[in-house]
Amino acid sequence: MFDIAEELKKLPDKPGVYLMKNDKEHIIYVGKAINLKNRVRQYFQDSKNHSIKVVKMVSHIASFEYIVTRSEMEALILECNLIKKYRPKYNILLKDDKQYPYIKINVQEGFPRMLVVRNRKKDGAKYFGPYTDAQAMWELVDIIKSTWPLRTCSRSLPRDIGKERPCLNGHIGKCLSPCNSQIDEEAYGKMVQEIISFLSGKYGEVIKRLKKEMEVASEALNFERAATLRNQISAIQKLEQKQNVTMNNMLDQDVIAFAKSPEDTLIQVYFVRQGKLVGREHFYLEDTQDEKIETIFRDFVVQFYANATFVPKEVIIERIPEELEVLEEYLSNKKGSKVQLVTPKKGVKHGLLELASKNAELTLGQFGEQIKKDEQRTKGALLEIQKALGLKEIPYRIEAYDISNTQGIESVGGMVVFEGGKPKKSDYRKFKIKSVVGPNDYGSMEEVLDRRIARLISEEKENSFSRMPNTIFMDGGKGQVSSAQKILDKYGLDIPVCGMVKDEKHRTRGLLYKGEEVLLPIGTEGFKLITRIQDEVHRFSIEYHKTLRSKAQVQSVLDTIKGVGKERKKLLMKHFKSIENLKKASVEEIKEAGIPNQVAESIYRYFHK
Repeated sequence: MFDIAEELKKLPDKPGVYLMKNDKEHIIYVGKAINLKNRVRQYFQDSKNHSIKVVKMVSHIASFEYIVTRSEMEALILECNLIKKYRPKYNILLKDDKQYPYIKINVQEGFPRMLVVRNRKKDGAKYFGPYTDAQAMWELVDIIKSTWPLRTCSRSLPRDIGKERPCLNGHIGKCLSPCNSQIDEEAYGKMVQEIISFLSGKYGEVIKRLKKEMEVASEALNFERAATLRNQISAIQKLEQKQNVTMNNMLDQDVIAFAKSPEDTLIQVYFVRQGKLVGREHFYLEDTQDEKIETIFRDFVVQFYANATFVPKEVIIERIPEELEVLEEYLSNKKGSKVQLVTPKKGVKHGLLELASKNAELTLGQFGEQIKKDEQRTKGALLEIQKALGLKEIPYRIEAYDISNTQGIESVGGMVVFEGGKPKKSDYRKFKIKSVVGPNDYGSMEEVLDRRIARLISEEKENSFSRMPNTIFMDGGKGQVSSAQKILDKYGLDIPVCGMVKDEKHRTRGLLYKGEEVLLPIGTEGFKLITRIQDEVHRFSIEYHKTLRSKAQVQSVLDTIKGVGKERKKLLMKHFKSIENLKKASVEEIKEAGIPNQVAESIYRYFHK
């Protein structure tokens, strides 16, 4: 029996993290303390200063545990990791964990390429972004591709120069063919520097050069080329006009402001990169009526930058958060250089902060109610499912599984994840069946669940695979549910397992739970959510199966043709996309994919015997 009074006496006067639990041993709150003894005791002392939220939380505390750390900084990081892992009911939760894309130019290569990536690494490459507006970023990429003939292939240059013929892009002028010595590293490097200047916001230099080229093309009566250049200039000028907020410095900054309703808070973040406003994002935090705005800002900063691939040198913030010095140390450690949190009272920075604040108010007024309705709808769906199944807790994280094969060939499993009633695609997983031969859905399902649960238990680092599902949905009936239950029993886990059953028209009918069919009324939010989950896991699994079947077909056909190895198979499929397209190609068209003349003739003869 846990005696709270006795445990309070044992608390150390050291920094650390404390975890409050209810009578079901579920973690309902995670907190950090400079002095664990003083902080935890405060919760159990009669105080008029306790908020309604704290009073309610304390009434549900049945036990607690704590972890001692060496410093307040360690405690802050641990607190953040534990909140992400357990998602406690009484903590402020940031639900958005997007990773924004970057444009990467690897200047370490002999002939650099341009790539779109999600993670920024310390690899000596140039990164531009992050871009919160993906559409605007792809517009930028298209402008670069149409203006500069940069290579897109994955050949290792200069090592592979002269080994193969230029690809189709080289033939049609979209690449300068460095693979065939058509341009040297110095000239190519000048072109790359132009692109870097362009991505840094120096559009004027590029426009000036393109205008000169357009005049030359017009004088030479090459009106088609002149029109193309005119369109490129127009696209760049439009892009320049979109960058309507410019600061005098060239700093990277994030600007964080807020708007508050009686119950909730909306946080608005502006992203300023090299003095230009490149995007914004808002975050809706529910049930913050009892929280001070300084506390909200503190929790937001910790969770927002926990997974951030980029931390700017300066964060302009509307309200000075709690534990300012610790937060600055935390951000500086993540960046590897000094980061400042500032609240300007005048000047350009203050003007930008005011702009973010006004937009936060407008966003809250315009979208706040809709956001709340969406949240209530998804939460309502989960509550309906919880009630229908008689679950102890809301099924916040649902993992759904399906098996796909064709007469036992290329059997695969798919796992999709729904958190808070919404798909979390970053946590989706594919499984290629290894131990089961033939069309055995039950055996395949056992293998998939066994591999997933084994990873769940063995993962030491916090990641998506180490998060425990609240409920498991299987696409199928009793057999699939029994297969899953067998694996859960093997590992001693108590996770509710349901089968998603369909009617005679192959449409969602309801759930199978504990041997009984549970039918939710058609049209309810709970029924709609189950349908979405079933359709999504089926789509995800069958797409993976089709991909493997297509690859198997390519392997079996092309492996029999003399002169076609691993690399040439890649070239052919990249160029023609399918075997059917390759069958229709002439020898000349096959050669355009970078295939030597003799091999191209062999391929053509194979399909036209």
